[in-house]
Amino acid sequence: MSLKESQKKYLRGLGHQLKPMITVSENGLTDTLLAEFESTIAHHELIKLRVHAGDRAIRDARIRELCDKGSTELIQRIGNVALLYRENPENKKIRLPRA
Repeated sequence: MSLKESQKKYLRGLGHQLKPMITVSENGLTDTLLAEFESTIAHHELIKLRVHAGDRAIRDARIRELCDKGSTELIQRIGNVALLYRENPENKKIRLPRA
């Protein structure tokens, strides 16, 4: 899924008011965390995620790995907080602009 910049801008606007729903601890991406992430992203489509990591490389790698495993798109990352999106075709909550 590749979003246009205007769609990402729209999602950033929606995500501005959100609080982080998932926290990735120093333990990394455990099976429990992945299951919780899967159910949360399926229900909400757009979520914020907080990653606690010692350095930037580990933090960015964990976000990338979670995006790959969850088939999500990284919309924005500011510090330790990432905004992720994945459309749920069965229960669509967010209607993206076309252009």
